Amino acid sequence: MTAVSASLESLRVLHHSEDYIVVDKHWDIRIDSKMWYEKHTVQAQLGHRFPQLADPSTYYGFRFCHQLDFSTSGALCVALNKAAAGRAYRCFKDRSVTKAYLALVRGRVEEETQTLDLPIGKNSSEGKTHMMCAEGTDGCENPKPCQTELTVLEYGLYDGDSATKVLLQPVTGRTHQLRVHCSAIGHPIVGDFTYSSGADAAPYRMMLHAHFLHIPLDPEPLLVCAGDPFLPAADPKWLPQRSLRTLAATVEDLLDRRMEEGRKIKEERQDRVRREEERRAKRREQKTEEESEEQRTQCQEWLKEWAGD
Repeated sequence: MTAVSASLESLRVLHHSEDYIVVDKHWDIRIDSKMWYEKHTVQAQLGHRFPQLADPSTYYGFRFCHQLDFSTSGALCVALNKAAAGRAYRCFKDRSVTKAYLALVRGRVEEETQTLDLPIGKNSSEGKTHMMCAEGTDGCENPKPCQTELTVLEYGLYDGDSATKVLLQPVTGRTHQLRVHCSAIGHPIVGDFTYSSGADAAPYRMMLHAHFLHIPLDPEPLLVCAGDPFLPAADPKWLPQRSLRTLAATVEDLLDRRMEEGRKIKEERQDRVRREEERRAKRREQKTEEESEEQRTQCQEWLKEWAGD
């Protein structure tokens, strides 16, 4: 992607099947809106490209499986029917979906791999009620547990200032989670006007991109990559100086770990089901034995009565 603004015709499709469309959402565009002045939305782009797929029974015409911020670009999944939406929803609900975001952050992130475990809540401070904040911040209300895995990919310069390219994997799914976490550790995302208190206004966009999406659907998982927009060819202001690991290898390792975790969870779930079935079978067997004993006792009483007659 470049600094060209979004248009109705600029929708980029990454995946299209009978049940799902995955698009590469443009930066600075809303997913949907009922406001008359919001001319360019993903909803409008889909309606323009695929008018036959719009469902008038839904509020926006399309079933968006998840959300991306206005300023965030990248992979966005849309279900094309109610059943497909339900299958995807269950995957998101049980946290079996794997998402990974690319970001350029300010400064040099020294710790190459780390888990950001910082609860976040709503900011109740005057003028900041549209924002979230990390626990301990003035005005932070009802903070909830929140974890993000961070992996450093490259060190370099953005427009002459120190910057780091990172891969971010949200373990939880809180509003503005990645932006708040990066800001909280002193490395705000390049171009994040909101979480820099309006100071980082020079870049043409916020440098946060939903690069990877894996939804473990049955019978066939949905796996999509949305490319890397943070390359010197796309933005000459980004100048990599030292590479620690490749993006492809890092994502592959992430997916392998998630698949292994999913396998273990599935085995544990199957084991719980098996144990419960064994307990039920044992209870049924005990009940049958009790009933058989009761029947034998009843028969003996009848035989005694007949013998007496």
